[in-house]
Formats: sequence, C-alpha cells, structure tokens
Amino acid sequence: MKVFLIYLVNLISSDLLMIAAFDYSSTNIPTSNGDVFVKNHDELDIEFLGNVEGKPWRFQTNMYGNGSTNRGREERYRLWFDPSKEFHRYSILWNPTKIIFWVDDVPIREIIRKEEMKGDYPQKPMSLYATIWDASSWATSGGKFGVDYAFSPFVSEFKDVALDGCNVSDSFPNNNNNTVGYNYINCSASDQDLLASDYSTISPKQAAAMRRFRERYMYYSYCYDIVRYAVPPPECVIVTAEKDRFKDTGRLKFGGSHRARKRRKRNRSTPVVSADQ
Repeated sequence: MKVFLIYLVNLISSDLLMIAAFDYSSTNIPTSNGDVFVKNHDELDIEFLGNVEGKPWRFQTNMYGNGSTNRGREERYRLWFDPSKEFHRYSILWNPTKIIFWVDDVPIREIIRKEEMKGDYPQKPMSLYATIWDASSWATSGGKFGVDYAFSPFVSEFKDVALDGCNVSDSFPNNNNNTVGYNYINCSASDQDLLASDYSTISPKQAAAMRRFRERYMYYSYCYDIVRYAVPPPECVIVTAEKDRFKDTGRLKFGGSHRARKRRKRNRSTPVVSADQ
C-alpha cells in the first residue's frame, strides 16, 4: 500500500492486523521521501522484525534525516500482545519540535529535536508506505532464521488509516526532482494546529505508561550502544534506570534479545501496559 499524499507535518495513525504465518521477515510501516529526495531522504519507521513460533513478537522504531542512513537510531521492543489476533493502533506524531511513536494509547518513544541534530532531524515532506519485505539477513533473531516461503502469502491488513497535517502533494510533481522548493511551502497553520493538539503532549499518566513499557519491553537502544556510538547522538536522553539494564552494546544485560523476565502471574484480561493505569 502506498498513500500518494505527501505531508510536511504529520500525525499518521493506522489500525493494523498481522495475518501472517511464522518465519516471515519484516513488515514496515514507514514514512519516507526516498522517491523524491533520492540521496538525502528522511524516514520514520515502525518495523515488525519477523516472528518465530512460540516467541514474543518483536518490532523496532527508527529515524533517519537527510540521508543519514549510516547513523541508525533504532530502538527494539517486544510486544505485550499477539498482533495477528486483533487490530491494534500504531501512530507516529512528527512536528517541528518532536517525534512520538505510539502503540494504541501508549507512547513508547519520544524524540525531542535538538539544534545539534542539524539535518538528522526529518524536515522534508514525506509519504506513508506499508511494505512486507525479506530482511532475512538481520530481522528475525539477528538473521538466525530466514524467510520460509512455504508459509506464503504473507498478509497485513490495515483499517482507519489517518493522516493529519500539511498536504503538499500539489507542490511535488511525479518527476523525482530533488530541486523542488519545499522550503517555500507554507505549513504554519497546520504546524500550530498540531503543536496545540492533545497528541503533541504526553500527559503524566501517558509518561508513566511509557516508562513501564520501556522498562518491561525495550531490549535494545542505540543511545546505550557505546560500542556503536562512543558519544550518544545529541537527542539521546540518558535515563540512569534504563542505562543500568543495558550492556555496552545497547542490549539487555539479562534475558537475551527477546526473552521475557519472570514476573508474578497477572490477570490476562488486564492490559500489561496502558495509559489508564
């Protein structure tokens, strides 16, 4: 699916149901402008990293700006539910000052724009894409398991796809022209609407839900990967309670890459992570 709308400032939201057999590779829900800005594209990603039967589903978020693909900003997580059983909502807020990734009503990651990021912060208009692709070299357990095409076809279903922001489609002819004057597009009205919206601010309850999610389900963060980045990128906020759980490679000190910690039994009808808790 490709939505042929190009937005400069976005709230992108969709309900997604993964209908796929085990051992597929990667489903990606990105915003990108690679078709127009071939050598200096921007990109925001929510990517499901394949699944092995009986193991928790895993996914990652990522950000690129101005073609900075050699500076990946991945965070990886386990899901607290099976996305193939029912629809869940996945959302990305992107405005001039911050980026927030959401799963249902829970914010899972916030990136505050810093001046030191320069072009690494996405600033050019992007389109919404959804893809299923073979990322066997890295996506499923670090490349340990390849795609088994005997389980094909692999399917994802979407509903209630919503984009809110500055529609600049008319300013971008379909000619892959990198010289379009996107800097002259006036999106000030939509900027103000989004900046004033409820979903541009994380409430105290939502912040607590995000902290719980990251404590329980995040198993890799580039901000704590000092082997990869001796100096964390400028947008990184080092949280001591988080940092103490990770090795110098940015991976957990315990439990492996996708194993859950042992916890007390919970009532399965009660959501593990919710902004209402």
